[in-house]
Amino acid sequence: MKKLINDPARYVDEMLEGLVAAFPGLSLGGESGRCVARAQPARDGKVGIATGGGSGHLPLFTGYVGEGLLDACAVGNVFEGPSVQSCIDAIKAADRGAGVLCLYGNYGGDRMNFDMAGEMASADGIECATVLGADDVASAAPDEAEKRRGVAGIVFLYKIAGAAAEAGRDLSEVAGVVRRAAENTRSIGVALSPCRVPTASEPNFRIGDDEMEVGMGIHGEPGISRAALATADAVADIMYERLAAELPLRPGARVAALVNGLGATPLEELLIVWRQIARRLGQAEVTPVTPMIGNYVTSMEMAGASLSLMVLDEELEALMAAPASCPFWTVSP
Repeated sequence: MKKLINDPARYVDEMLEGLVAAFPGLSLGGESGRCVARAQPARDGKVGIATGGGSGHLPLFTGYVGEGLLDACAVGNVFEGPSVQSCIDAIKAADRGAGVLCLYGNYGGDRMNFDMAGEMASADGIECATVLGADDVASAAPDEAEKRRGVAGIVFLYKIAGAAAEAGRDLSEVAGVVRRAAENTRSIGVALSPCRVPTASEPNFRIGDDEMEVGMGIHGEPGISRAALATADAVADIMYERLAAELPLRPGARVAALVNGLGATPLEELLIVWRQIARRLGQAEVTPVTPMIGNYVTSMEMAGASLSLMVLDEELEALMAAPASCPFWTVSP
């Protein structure tokens, strides 16, 4: 495998050094040395938004630290959850005296370490609440939705959380509207090629040149079916129909929509997928609001795409439209 790296063991730390060098609005610190935060902290009295997760998914997680989005992020090694100390660092960096919402994906290591960090932060007087991103319909059946992992839909949750906090809402209000956003968000992905982790000599799974896997997770977790590679329209139909089966895509509905590349798919191909998704939404008389097409949650050179939809109400749509700015996403007034 060819990669532009110096030392696989220094991959994450050197990436973080490059990130803060490229974007002066971000800082890197904490006792762990693995906390990315806003260089200019938010105003006192604003609810803080903290997240965290393993590296290898940029722009997720660190790339969404910025005004109107996240305040701080705990950073783990590639495909490994952040340490307890880095979670504590992120909570403390996000705290401006009004409590902190911990918002992260539904993965065991992340949950365990954030839970411990939250308890320790609470003992220090920082009120914490938690909302999990668990939007991947392929990872568990609807009656076991609490087991679902999070994928690209968490980007919507970051936006809702950041906008609600910037609007001055208290911690319970911010957590409440983010939970409602999560309940209205579903995602699914299709993988065409494997992830390639810097410290490994081989790809983390095998898939034939003429195959695709529906529902694969962003760490290479098994999907729900493997089939012959299909056309872009057919792949788009598969993803749309899986989400439409669980969301109230009734005539007149409005949705936030995200077609996400997994790291090795050209933007042109994502737009071809979106063309068909837009067609299906139009046939259902559902309006996509400011569709997002691009690499928002990646997986170390994995080829393929994911689709995320969030059914909007008036409040969620207003929060999605509120101004925000981070290194990889800007929403203008």
